[in-house]
Amino acid sequence: MIAATLAALGSGLLVGFSLSLVGGGGSILATPLLIYLVGVAPPHVAIGTSALAVSINAMAGLASHARAGHVRWPCALAFAAIGTIGALAGSSLGKLIDGDRLLLLFGLLMLLVGALMLRPRGAQIRPERPVDLATCSLTMAVALAAGVLAGFFGIGGGFLIVPGLMLATGMPIINAVGSSLLAVASFGLATALSYAYSGLIDWRVAAEFIVGGVGGSILGIRLAQHLAGQKGLLNRVFAGMIFLVAAYVIYRSLPLA
Repeated sequence: MIAATLAALGSGLLVGFSLSLVGGGGSILATPLLIYLVGVAPPHVAIGTSALAVSINAMAGLASHARAGHVRWPCALAFAAIGTIGALAGSSLGKLIDGDRLLLLFGLLMLLVGALMLRPRGAQIRPERPVDLATCSLTMAVALAAGVLAGFFGIGGGFLIVPGLMLATGMPIINAVGSSLLAVASFGLATALSYAYSGLIDWRVAAEFIVGGVGGSILGIRLAQHLAGQKGLLNRVFAGMIFLVAAYVIYRSLPLA
């Protein structure tokens, strides 16, 4: 019991720390950590539990970024609203998929996330776009797609939301990271509510994971200010971790494993 509690706290700390430090990719570690380290056996319960934990942790990070003035609220609210609809649809579909098959797909997604984290991201990809029909349409399309994927796998989706916001609006990356956390929180909450309705959340583990995640978020935000010039190295380290975990998830999900 004590070992499982410490594992949940430590796993939450790692996810919260990585989310605040590198701005994405960390939440995808939540489900594998819950299954293989904490011992939450049913994949769907692990997905529902991680979605709730990631949502609460994202809210903590959002508060910090909002105080720093990094959140573009009109874009953040619109993206979260449209994407949440997609998250509800995605979570309903995910519950219909066999747990082992879902984990195999999850492992393949982790490989994609690791590859995306290795790509260099500039401070701004283009001048900010005007708020017109084209910009709004592109933002809604990206939000819906990100929401469906986040809901299907029970992840925060920050690795999609941050570049998606930059692509659709041209906002600087620091604003995209801050604004993305509202969508991450909304997507996670929508997914968690869908899984909770089906009785697929371990509330005790979720609470322990959240406590660890809040502590990790505080540490990550503080350390990020001192390691701003080493984000490339940090991304490579976390990408390597994701590749290793992905390989293990895929191996365990194969029929012969």
